[in-house]
Amino acid sequence: MEARTREGEIVLSYIQAETLLAARRAGAHQVEISPDLGISMVIVTLTDDGIRFTSHEVVGWTDVEKIRRAENSCFLVYENTIQAIHVFSETTNRVCSLMPTKRTPTMLIAGFTMHRIVDIDPMQDTRKKITTITPIVGRVLDTATGLGYTAIEAARTADEVVTIELDPGAQEIAQHNPWSRGLFSNPKIKQVMGDAFEIVPTFADASFARIIHDPPIFSLAGELYSGQFYRELYRVLKPGGRLFHYIGDLNSKSGGTVTRGALRRLQESGFTRIVKCPEAFGVVAYKEARDGARK
Repeated sequence: MEARTREGEIVLSYIQAETLLAARRAGAHQVEISPDLGISMVIVTLTDDGIRFTSHEVVGWTDVEKIRRAENSCFLVYENTIQAIHVFSETTNRVCSLMPTKRTPTMLIAGFTMHRIVDIDPMQDTRKKITTITPIVGRVLDTATGLGYTAIEAARTADEVVTIELDPGAQEIAQHNPWSRGLFSNPKIKQVMGDAFEIVPTFADASFARIIHDPPIFSLAGELYSGQFYRELYRVLKPGGRLFHYIGDLNSKSGGTVTRGALRRLQESGFTRIVKCPEAFGVVAYKEARDGARK
């Protein structure tokens, strides 16, 4: 997928396609839909050939039908054609794609969703994680950028957010996601490309007040659950700081197994207090302040 101007892109999913097809069946000449996956609304004109946006982009009915059938894909409208927003990453040898939900989209990597989407919206999922370590203050480390929702939310109150992304393919997906625009426009967000396992050791001691560690599942990134990596997270966290570590459903069989290992390794790395947060599918680890207090 070629990089293009992101602002003003039209991105559609099966949700908008359903609205368009229903309006066509009803004989409507115009209908209101979102051109950016629910952020804003515009009026489009329905013709015999397809739909016309005020930007003069046209989408034929055959393409609208194609979008409607692809419930796991989002589509970029460009020069009167549609293109599924997916990338094969040569870095990871995995396919990344933008997947719609009823509200905020998520990202699929190798068939795994990067957010919880069952009975919860990806943005709600993000906010649950953030809430576990509020107040979000000072300098924040986000170890896995993804679509950037964590960095965007943390940047609302943080002084600076440093966010790390391994995969250029994932970043390209974020560039085409309307909900990720703050990742590229907010001056408080600093993006770093590379492997968090290699980049975190380059940071100075005690350089972050909060850390949000939301790695892919263990089978995709086991090194980010290792004692070696946890020791680095402990080192770069300020005394009195807090770490949220997303693990998965703590009450599931697989989640319970990963949690037990993570808890042990976090304790061995120096974290003296670790609290399970099942509502956020993770744990919070605290680093003692020098005076024994927590902040």
